[in-house]
Amino acid sequence: MNRKYVWGFLIIILAAVALGTSQQDAIGGKQFEELKIKAEKGDVQAQSELARQYVKKEDFAEAVKWYQKAADQGDAQSQFQVGISYDFGLGVSKNQDRAMYWYLKAANQGNAEAQFGLARMLGRTDLGIGFLRKAAVQGYDLAQYFLGCALIDKEGVPQDHAEGIQWIIKAAQQGEKMSQAIIAGRYFLGQGVPQDFMMAYSWSILAAAQGVKAAEEMRDLILSDLTPEQIAQGQQMAREFKPRKTNKSGKVFSGNDPIESNPTASGTGFFITEDGFLITNEHVVREATRVHLLTNLGIISAKVVKVDAANDLALLQAEGKFAALPVATSRSAKLGNTVATVGFPNIGLQGFAPKLAKGEIASLAGAQDDPRYFQISVPIQPGNSGGALVDERGNVVGVVAAKLNANAALETSGALPENVNYAVKSSFLLGFLESVPAIFIKLKAPNIIERKFEDVVRSAEKAAVLVLVYK
Repeated sequence: MNRKYVWGFLIIILAAVALGTSQQDAIGGKQFEELKIKAEKGDVQAQSELARQYVKKEDFAEAVKWYQKAADQGDAQSQFQVGISYDFGLGVSKNQDRAMYWYLKAANQGNAEAQFGLARMLGRTDLGIGFLRKAAVQGYDLAQYFLGCALIDKEGVPQDHAEGIQWIIKAAQQGEKMSQAIIAGRYFLGQGVPQDFMMAYSWSILAAAQGVKAAEEMRDLILSDLTPEQIAQGQQMAREFKPRKTNKSGKVFSGNDPIESNPTASGTGFFITEDGFLITNEHVVREATRVHLLTNLGIISAKVVKVDAANDLALLQAEGKFAALPVATSRSAKLGNTVATVGFPNIGLQGFAPKLAKGEIASLAGAQDDPRYFQISVPIQPGNSGGALVDERGNVVGVVAAKLNANAALETSGALPENVNYAVKSSFLLGFLESVPAIFIKLKAPNIIERKFEDVVRSAEKAAVLVLVYK
């Protein structure tokens, strides 16, 4: 699809919605006169609301007059409204310089709609992308959609498919229809996300309901690839979908979005049952007041069910259906066995896409011969904690837990450690899970046949989640 056409189409929708937005229903008679008296006395809120009332009367000239008065007093939303009036010639003559002036005034006060308006006018320049990203970070859905497209298509920014997909998912979660259609297509083709026809079906239902023709065609095409149970589940997911809330600055995350509200810690987790039970390290969720997961379903809440501080294990629960990994006893692991983990290290630097790390079991005991741990040569970093350590058959044989403390090693040996890392053995994980029989009986049976390494990685990736913690 021609992105310039889509951009123009959506910004016109933005103009119509923005000028039509009101905190109150249309009023008349005595209420209107009282509002006008307050506005004439210089009350900024009254001026702004009076302008919205004139919009409802389709008197755009009067609307701009009162928006201008509120804008002159520094009201950011009114400044944006004046900017969009000049941008599209609503109640005034079109004037791109005046539009940019008022957009910039509002944008500098943090108004996401104005930041998006500036981004549209500035195009794929560094400054334009900068304003686009600012609006996206605030949760403005159209900005997230276009930033995601820019990152995927390498338009004014270095290409980054993983980050681009995440921004489009955010917009889709707010109900933005083009984003929902794109995510449906991505799940159908397995591009940037694991191939999942049921997820593709669910997102295509949502986009099609908003009139996206391509989504309607995809929705009907996918049906032949689904079982009746998957069709029912996809339809249920679509019915239960709830877009994010909005405020007068534009669509924003409701305050529960972990990435935008600065988690205090992050780690990795992995599902052990298909109905939402997962494992991470106890130290990852220690003192958490709330926990969120970044999954293929988007961002969801999780609760801590049980912890084992002695063995650094934590059991969490989330709502939904997920791919799960089988847990095997670690007694069969041998020195030199190949192991791997998929996790989310250093998300601030490396991004939110899952990362693979591969190595060997370097010792059957941990630091100072601690029997609870494997020493592994798998290169791990902050954020890998809680990830599944899988063997060549895709069974969990450990839980990534720690690196050898560099300062302690330097003081003791006079040298920094090189790739000395540890994982809690799965036998201790199984012992922990046995204390919760209702969950233990739902664990998948271990794989007993050899598998291609790429298949092992794919399974580990599907089960892995980013754990975001707030204290």
